[in-house]
Amino acid sequence: MAKTLPELRTQIDALDLELLALLNQRASLAHEVGEIKRVDGSAVFRPERETQVISSLQAVNPGPLKNASLAVIWREVMSACRALEAAQRVAYLGPAGTFSEQAALQFFGASIERVLCASIDEVFRATAAGSAEFGVVPIENSSEGVISRSLDLLLNSPLHIIGETSFLVRHNLLRLKPTLADIEVVFAHPQALAQCQDWLNTHLPQAARRAAASNAEGARLAATNPAWAAIASERAGSEFGLHVASRAIQDDAFNRTRFAVVCLPQTLPAPLATGNDCVSLIVSVPNKPGAVHDLLVPLKKHGVSMTRFESRPARSGQWEYYFYIDLQGHPSQPHVAAALEELQSLCAFCKVLGTYPVGE
Repeated sequence: MAKTLPELRTQIDALDLELLALLNQRASLAHEVGEIKRVDGSAVFRPERETQVISSLQAVNPGPLKNASLAVIWREVMSACRALEAAQRVAYLGPAGTFSEQAALQFFGASIERVLCASIDEVFRATAAGSAEFGVVPIENSSEGVISRSLDLLLNSPLHIIGETSFLVRHNLLRLKPTLADIEVVFAHPQALAQCQDWLNTHLPQAARRAAASNAEGARLAATNPAWAAIASERAGSEFGLHVASRAIQDDAFNRTRFAVVCLPQTLPAPLATGNDCVSLIVSVPNKPGAVHDLLVPLKKHGVSMTRFESRPARSGQWEYYFYIDLQGHPSQPHVAAALEELQSLCAFCKVLGTYPVGE
């Protein structure tokens, strides 16, 4: 006989009490782990450990809970347990409601101390100075390419990359009124304006486009004038009391942004191998014929896959370039170590930006 709604609710309530008891048992054990780490000086946050925990659970998950949902739930459980040891201070581009905030919460969970910054430069400064333990910065967009400022700052920063996360970005037109009529100005980060330019050309050709430090800052400005609008997330709209005048206005339906998580090496050394890792580096080569081709030879020789190759002007006035490269693997693997050693011998300059687990 099928169970009644009250019977099912009674069972759910009983299971919730069991889950509450188990979560508190887990939190108590995590607190004991924290005490041991405090004595031996170990890092509170280990991204590779958390990645392995979630991957192991997903491998044995019988359903009906989806693996993506399981990852979100366990990330929050681990975040709450971590906060019992010490809440991580995480810097990212503010104000509240930015995609950078979404990336920080997706990577660390909600139990963090939020350090909102006015620019990407400030994120790097706050993290390097120690006012934040970690920083989260955008580094690449699927439709507009690399975030140049982030790459330029990584070149000279003492910070290294210890993790990454990415997600589909949905841009919305936000304003004080729920219509497209009488919009004079649209505010957004330059990347967002570029990602929505076809839609803006079609639907708001008369509106001026003005760059803001972030999309959420644009939303804050739009909340001050009924003739202004902003391109931002629904989270930003809720934060500043704006209506969604038009949803999902990005030109690319699969618009995805990738974020890097950075910190000082003394805050957290390079994560251990997980089996699905990435090495990011910056190199430059002597200005001679075939130099760039020679960079690829060690990778082919040792069977290392390159997943990204970007060039940036060296600003030396000599038409020289830096190359930003992502390699698949971990330096603890012999073939990766051999390729890196041979690659470095060919370079006029080489800096490893970080070794970290590949994002979900």
